[in-house]
Amino acid sequence: MGKLLRNIVIATLVICVAGFAAFFGISQYVVSSTRDDVHTIAQITESGQEVDAIVVLGASVYADGTPSDILADRLEVAADLYFAGVAPAIIVSGDNTDAHYNESDAMKAYCIELGVPAMAVFVDHAGYDTYASIWRARNVYGAQSIAVVTQAYHLYRALSIADGLGMQALGVAADKGDYDNQTAYSARENIARVKDFFQTLLHIPPADADQPIEP
Repeated sequence: MGKLLRNIVIATLVICVAGFAAFFGISQYVVSSTRDDVHTIAQITESGQEVDAIVVLGASVYADGTPSDILADRLEVAADLYFAGVAPAIIVSGDNTDAHYNESDAMKAYCIELGVPAMAVFVDHAGYDTYASIWRARNVYGAQSIAVVTQAYHLYRALSIADGLGMQALGVAADKGDYDNQTAYSARENIARVKDFFQTLLHIPPADADQPIEP
């Protein structure tokens, strides 16, 4: 019985180590396979690259509808890309699962404050997570090529999803300063990369896949 128990413990440890190795291996693969697709606005404009749309991934909005610092930075970078002529449209994609919480409408309002024409900002109310935002840009809006704007830690996963869904994607990091809870965001991102790696691999439609993206 002692030998059997020892073998079970060893086997369990081997499985755990292999699982952790696979987990972090996938996370690192997502980063390494997309790192070269991250550019600055200057690099994109100098190369003359253009895409179908700029996709801004949602983040928290305050109760008065003001974007949080992390989201405001994303929207400001997206506006800069728009004014540089990188794309004719911006898709603001956020979580609106609660009737009293609306990320994407707040995102559009902020883009308009920045001078982007309202008709150039398309609202995705069903961008409940990163996978849904990218999937819907491809399958609902119909974009074949996109520029994704978010912070660097989050950007690799979005680009990996776009690549897995057959899109041409550029990434622009919106890191303008330090953000609250950044350590927690980065730790959680490892889990999200693995989840979305398999979801992308299987091309699973997100919730509310048929909901339109509206101007």
